[in-house]
Amino acid sequence: MATRLSALAHEGRLTIFRLLVRAGPTGLAAGDIARQLEILPNTLSANLNVLSHAGLLASHRQGRSIIYAADFGAMRDLIGFLVEDCCDGAPEICAPLGDVLARVACCVPSTANLEPAR
Repeated sequence: MATRLSALAHEGRLTIFRLLVRAGPTGLAAGDIARQLEILPNTLSANLNVLSHAGLLASHRQGRSIIYAADFGAMRDLIGFLVEDCCDGAPEICAPLGDVLARVACCVPSTANLEPAR
């Protein structure tokens, strides 16, 4: 989990990951990510590499493009890890998280839809 947290601790990588979460399981081509976020290709490539090695992204080739998509299972695991020990006998501490987690749960695709389209 530390590798995933470390990968997301960089503002640029966090921005890329959030864009790919919004894009859903179909993902985006690397060129589209670069254009939308106005990132130089070499900077984008380095950031995508770190996110991929952390297990936060899936990728596949589609013609001449490489399509990147957020790994929603890894994202759920990370969120679960962060709140796993929440409350420890004091539920009022984490009660506000219930609303946030419920909103997140409704937006995450089912496990049947996690594979990027080919």
